[in-house]
Amino acid sequence: MKIATWNVNSIKARLPNVLEWLDAAQPDVALLQEIKTVDETFPAMEIEERGYNCAIHGQKSYNGVAILSKHPLEDVMTGLPGNEDDDQARYIEAWVDAGGHDGVRVASIYLPNGNPTPGDKYDYKLGWMDHLADRAATLLATEEPVVLGGDYNVIPADEDCHDPAAWANDALFLPQTRAKFRTILNLGYTEAWRTLHTEKNVYSFWDYQGGAWPKDNGIRIDHFLLSPQAADRLVKCEIDPGPRSKPKASDHTPVWCELAS
Repeated sequence: MKIATWNVNSIKARLPNVLEWLDAAQPDVALLQEIKTVDETFPAMEIEERGYNCAIHGQKSYNGVAILSKHPLEDVMTGLPGNEDDDQARYIEAWVDAGGHDGVRVASIYLPNGNPTPGDKYDYKLGWMDHLADRAATLLATEEPVVLGGDYNVIPADEDCHDPAAWANDALFLPQTRAKFRTILNLGYTEAWRTLHTEKNVYSFWDYQGGAWPKDNGIRIDHFLLSPQAADRLVKCEIDPGPRSKPKASDHTPVWCELAS
């Protein structure tokens, strides 16, 4: 099963790019973030024509997450348990019914940015990560294959950043942020890309400013965290930089992993 994650930075603005990539890459499941539209105006028809079922948790102009799947989606849940007062659409989860032992529980995650720091936005980010850790622990207890994919807005280590000094005081890179991320990993999750790759300076995001893309001044903030049952099936995990070079590109590019049957 091929599972992709992609912060599309507005599904309406990037729809031609998204459809082109879906046609070319043919993921079984695609986890989208920052769709920036309400459920009713999500371009479900165009995506369903390509054989995908859609589960959407949208929000007008901001945030928004979705799951696209060529297999039936069951047990869809929006929002993080214990965080019901959160009015930002940042989490959607579902069971992908691929038949037999091939099914997997997936979540599309758009973790808060948290800037500027210190302040309310950073406090919100850290609190949101606590709720995510609680959910991640609950999912581990099910002993299901679980794939938590998305834009985590976390730079895990210096080698995941083109200029660590420039990001030292950023919410994506602060020690407290990375510690919260490690807390989730230490529950028993595997970070798919890093466990298969030793390369440094490989990125999934390049800012629109300062010529970041042509200079390859990027950061790696889009991740897959896998439960042991999913990690046992992990075959590959790659970052596809191709869509970042397209006209009207998102500032993120897709990351995908493959799980064996």
